[in-house]
This record gives sequence, C-alpha cells and structure tokens, in this order.
Amino acid sequence: MTPAAPCIVERPVPAGVDALAREADLPPLLARLYASRGVTAARDLDPALAALPDPAELPGMEAAVDLLLRARREGTRLCVVGDYDADGATSTAVLVTGLGALGFRAVDHLVPNRMTLGYGLTPELVALAAEGPEAPELLVTVDNGIAAHAGVAAARARGMDVLVTDHHLPGDTLPEAAALLNPRLADGPTEFDAVAGVGVAFFLLAALRRRLRETGELAGDGPNLAGLLDLVALGTVADVVPLDRVNRILVGQGLARMRAGRARPGIAALAAVAGRDLRRLAAADLGFALAPRLNAAGRIDDMALGIACLLATDPAEARQRAERLDALNRERREIEATMRAEALAATARLALDGALPAALCLHDASWHPGVVGIVASRVKERVHRPVIAFAPDGQGSLRGSARSIPDFHLRDALAAVDARHPGLVTRFGGHAMAAGLTLEAGRLDAFAAAFAEEAARTLDPATLRGEHVTDGELAPAELDLATAELLERAGPWGQGFPEPEFHGVFDVAGARVVGEAHLRLELRDEAGRRIPAIAFGAVEQGWADPPGRIRTVYRLAVDRWRGDARLQLQLRHLEPA
Repeated sequence: MTPAAPCIVERPVPAGVDALAREADLPPLLARLYASRGVTAARDLDPALAALPDPAELPGMEAAVDLLLRARREGTRLCVVGDYDADGATSTAVLVTGLGALGFRAVDHLVPNRMTLGYGLTPELVALAAEGPEAPELLVTVDNGIAAHAGVAAARARGMDVLVTDHHLPGDTLPEAAALLNPRLADGPTEFDAVAGVGVAFFLLAALRRRLRETGELAGDGPNLAGLLDLVALGTVADVVPLDRVNRILVGQGLARMRAGRARPGIAALAAVAGRDLRRLAAADLGFALAPRLNAAGRIDDMALGIACLLATDPAEARQRAERLDALNRERREIEATMRAEALAATARLALDGALPAALCLHDASWHPGVVGIVASRVKERVHRPVIAFAPDGQGSLRGSARSIPDFHLRDALAAVDARHPGLVTRFGGHAMAAGLTLEAGRLDAFAAAFAEEAARTLDPATLRGEHVTDGELAPAELDLATAELLERAGPWGQGFPEPEFHGVFDVAGARVVGEAHLRLELRDEAGRRIPAIAFGAVEQGWADPPGRIRTVYRLAVDRWRGDARLQLQLRHLEPA
C-alpha cells in the first residue's frame, strides 16, 4: 500500500494585503503572495545590505572578535576547520578569503573527509591539524563545533585555542572553547536565528572589519566584504535554511553580484558546467544545480576539492576543478538512482501490512554513506513522513541522515529519543528539517521503533497524507508571460519563503514523454488558449499517460530559447479533474 495521494490546500492570506500593496507599491498578486509568506511591511522587502542587523548583536561576537584581533596583532597561525557540505565549504572559503583580505598572515584550512574522519572537529582531526613543523595556534570552526566537546578538549591539550562559529542547536553543555559564536546561544529569538554557517562567518568578518577600522588598524575602509556574497548566497541556499528577511538580503545580494558578472571564478565555473546562465541565475539554480555539484565532492570524494574550486582565482583552474566536481556529481546520481530504487522497494515491503509507520528508518549494507541524505529526501517526498536512511560507516557503526516534514522537528525528536532511551544513539545533531546521527549496528531495530513512536506521538495523522499548498487559482489575465517574469524578479524564493505555486483545471491537448523521464504537454485553459507545460520526473510519478482533463499544481516559468521567451507551466502534481 502506498500513502494516500497528497491533497491540494490553498495557502491562507492574512489581512492587510491592501495596506502592504499601498505601502510597498506592489501589484495586488505580489502583495498577496508576500503577505501569505509573513511579509507585513515594506521594511521586510528592503534588499539593501544596510538593512541587515548589526553583527555585534550576534551572540558571542565580542569575544570572537577579541580573539581574532589578538591573533592578528600577534601573527598567530590560524586554521579554519570546515565541514564537508556546501555550507561548510562556502563558510571555509568565506573565512579564508576574508581573513586574508583583513591582514591575517597565516591562514590555513582543513576539512574532514566524510568517510574517514566523520563530522566536525574531532580529536582525530585535531591530530591531523597538528602535523607538520608549524601547527596552528588557533582553530576556527565554521558550520560545526558547538557539540565538539572532545575535539575542543584535544585542541586545548595541544596548546591550541579554539573559536567555534556555528549555527546548529547546542546541547545541554557547551565545549570549553576560547569563544563561541552561534545565534542559537541567545536567550530568546534574534534576527540571526535562521542564518547558515556561512552567514555567521560573513557577519564575523563584518564585525571584525568594523573593529579594525575603529582601532585604526586598517588602511582606509578595508576590503569590500560584499565581494564574498556570492559564496554566502550559495551556502545559504544549499543548507536549506529559511529565507527570512536577513537571508533574503544575503541571497538576493549574492545573486545580484552573480548576474552582474561579478561571481568569483569557481562559482562562475560551477554555473557553466551546470549549463546555467549567470545573467539569469535564481536561488533555485543555486540549490538544484550548483550546490549538488559542490556537495558531490564531500559525498563521493573529499570536500577539499570543492573548497579548492571556490578559492581558485584563475578561471582556467576553476573550470578544471568544476569539471571534476561535475563528474563526481554524475557518479553520485548513478549511485543515488540505485539506492533510491532499493529504498522505495524496502518502503513498499514495509507497507504490506496496510500502513506505514509514522517515521521510516531504512538501511542497506551496500549503501554509500555520502548519499543516504539524498535518498532520505527522495523517500520523504514520496511517503510524506520523516525518513532516516542508514549506511555502514566502515567502523562497525551505522551513519544515518534524516529528512523531515513540516511540524516535525528532527533534532528535537532525536533529543527526545535520546532522553527516553539513554545510550541508544551514539551521537546526533542537526536542524528541524535535516539531521545526522550514528548508531551501533545492532541497535537499528530498537532505534527505528523508538523513532517511529516519537513521530506517532507528536504528528497529526492528517499530516502524513501530505499536502500541496498552493497560492490559489490565477485569474485568466494573470496566466501569462508578464506574470511569470514578475514572479521571476520577485525572489529570492526558497525554504520558508516558497516559490509561488497555483492550481487549476486544464484540458490536455497533447502529451509526450521526453528524455525518458519527463512529460511535455500542451494544455488548454477555459478560454481555449494553448499553454505549453512540462512535468519533470513524470514517468516515475506515474503521470506518463495523463487523462484528457487534469487538475494540476503548477509554477509559472519563463522558457527562453534563442532569444525568445514564452510562458511555460512547470507541473508539480496532476490528477484527473
């Protein structure tokens, strides 16, 4: 048995739309879309860097800046310790580049290999950093470290200071680092709560530059840190953090630089190998084209390759590295396809008794630990419930990657399981929508039962059906190229600020499978207009032979070809009308 088909639900629109339209001078449709995503005033739409919050207000900033200021004055050898995902890679590139521009003389970087060292600042990684004649005197973590008790202790034992910069939720105790910079250390909500690791690194550099200006230790105004925003945009979108007001500014400004031809060579090369036009790059291109190629290094090989691409200053070198990342991404897709098929088959077997558990734990001894997160995401989309996919870590344990649905906070759920069953989980961490954990191999069944029990306890059963939340139906006059171009300019759209989707009923005037997996259609609206549409992955979804009349959820897109632009509907769901 498969889960019930998702239902179509219209997004509620709060009061005040007309007032927002007047204050921000918006078309009525755009005002309605923004208001339904939490925008209440024109200030929420200000794209300027000047509208960002004061970096000094980020918890731990003063101590972090003091530590770096002293390191700069004393010529301390630094090592930036990153993470093997896109947020960690961009964070590393931001801090290495920014500290160099701010006058730090010896800045190295190190990123753990997923397969051999695992996540974060571990004692083994500290030992690796200490090798060689000139070991670092200060380790600066990016996108990790808030749970690295053993790693920080190992560094201190070797005489190294540690500055932790992170954005993950802290545990009950904190590592004994020299300074901790993390928005989640605040006593209450702040404007930095949704910032990714790369955003924390960027704000740290901004605060440090301000202090150096105040002390007269910079020549002139110092470097223009806005040049780092292409990296900040990529890491922010890749980490799927909510695009709240602050993150929309960071991503919007980074995209503006890319479109203006000011992307660094590595990002320009990633766009080129992905077949994306920098002049029209959108947040979705960062998330679905550039980020997977960067992440492929950490999943299949070593994220040092990805960081080298981002740090490259020569376009030819950047292109060479980007082509290597593209090849790794093709390899990743092949591995993923096999694993996804096996995971869906396992899910079907679980459903033979008539119902799936409220949360799924899937495992196969042949699975690649670097790809389980993508598989969990694909299965989650299919079954509308939290999913954890596990693979052997090569050391006798299982490494799991979890993906969630709205209303189920993964990190909190793992903490609840850990509290009820002490010792069941070896280690865990993450966010509301994504998390990672490690188990002893023999404890998977016990954990799967405990995790499903926690999901059943906290989730409304209606949530497990899945929903397509739309922005309603468009008036016939709105279903045109001008509206599609308006929405294209109105972003950035993304996590927590979703790209507009609409629903409607159309006649199918023609349909054919293209590229083995996709469906190209010609639809006819109530006025008899013919509108081109495409449904990506339609064959896998069982849509290859649509009925003559469909109800569909779609996005408006601009299809550009050889200088021409036309309206195209991107179908997200379809069912008989």
